[in-house]
Amino acid sequence: QVQLVESGGGLVQPGGSLRLSCAASGSIFSINTMGWYRQAPGKQRELVAIMTSDNSTNYADSVKGRFTISRANAKNTVYLQMNSLKPEDTAVYYCKVRVVLTSPIGTYDAWGQGTQVTVSS
Repeated sequence: QVQLVESGGGLVQPGGSLRLSCAASGSIFSINTMGWYRQAPGKQRELVAIMTSDNSTNYADSVKGRFTISRANAKNTVYLQMNSLKPEDTAVYYCKVRVVLTSPIGTYDAWGQGTQVTVSS
C-alpha cells in the first residue's frame, strides 16, 4: 500500500505565499503522475496542477503564473508553491499520485488526507 502525508497549509493574507508538500511512502516501485486538486465549500473537486514522470506539467487556468508544481523523485515528494494567493484560492488541497507498487503488484491512484488553505485578511 501507499501512504501520502501532506503538509504546509494554513492561513495567509491575500498576496501571500504558501508551499504545500506531499510525501509518499510504502511499497513503491515508481511514481507516474503527481498532482494537486482542491475543493472549496459547496464546489466540486478540481484539478490545480499535475506533473508527469517526464516533468510535463498542466495547470488550471486560474492558477497559471501564480502556482508552481515540482517533485523530488528521490524523496517521492511533490510540492506546490503558491504565490500571489487570492481569497478564491481558499479550499482544501489534496495531493494525488499514480504509483506502481511492488506489494500488492499493480498501478494505483492514492489521495492525501487534504490540507486547508485559507486566504483572508
